[in-house]
Amino acid sequence: MGELRAYAALAGAQARSVFSYRSSFVIELVGNVGATVFDVLTVLVLFRATDRIGGFTLPEALLMAGITSAGFALADFVVGNVDRLKTYVRAGTLDAVLVRPLAALPQLLLMDLPIRKLVRVVFGFGVLAVAIGLNDPDWTPARVSLIVLAPLSCAVFMGSIFVISASLAFWWVDSGELGSAFTYGGKDFASYPITVYGPAFRGLFAYALGFAFISYQPALALLGRADPLGLPSWAGFAAPVAAFAVAAVAAGVWRTGIRHYRSTGS
Repeated sequence: MGELRAYAALAGAQARSVFSYRSSFVIELVGNVGATVFDVLTVLVLFRATDRIGGFTLPEALLMAGITSAGFALADFVVGNVDRLKTYVRAGTLDAVLVRPLAALPQLLLMDLPIRKLVRVVFGFGVLAVAIGLNDPDWTPARVSLIVLAPLSCAVFMGSIFVISASLAFWWVDSGELGSAFTYGGKDFASYPITVYGPAFRGLFAYALGFAFISYQPALALLGRADPLGLPSWAGFAAPVAAFAVAAVAAGVWRTGIRHYRSTGS
């Protein structure tokens, strides 16, 4: 209970600091939804030129984009600010975090809780709801469970990628651009049917790194479509397994990085 009160105090202090500048907060709140809006607009613009992309219609592609947008926005809201770890390592601020009798990662997440990104989460789930309505899946108990688990699994998966990419700062402080290639780049990759990508690129990102299982495969299962690339139908329900696997890797990388850290300059 003592730890919970400490975390609540950190979160409360962060919220009070944000709400102290209300006009700035409102502007950032509205402005932060822009990235997700443009992700969806990009899909719509592509379908102005053709009625199918990679063998999928606009409503079907929008379902994939909706799962990705909802999951990524939730992950970015909860753990996205961990990418500031490189700043804490460079400045030595992480030392103050480590001497407290609390876990380091939750402290870092609460030190800059991005409340301004909350509207992006709402918009992402709104896009998903619209996509579900446009496709009108044949609902079964398994698909009802999947539509709940898919965006949550996507959030865990992408949140784990955030942690892994941020942890690179323990060895390489200027690793931000490389990390963004797998966080924001992975989000862009998963927003489209993976059939649009070449075999080599698809093999690396979709299957070796698992990005196919955060939106593409769940969308196929929800739509009742066979995978054009040949994976069995149960692959659509593998999103939680993929999320758990990446989360386990993230936990291992984080623990190794923390043990490696030797104060500023390490």
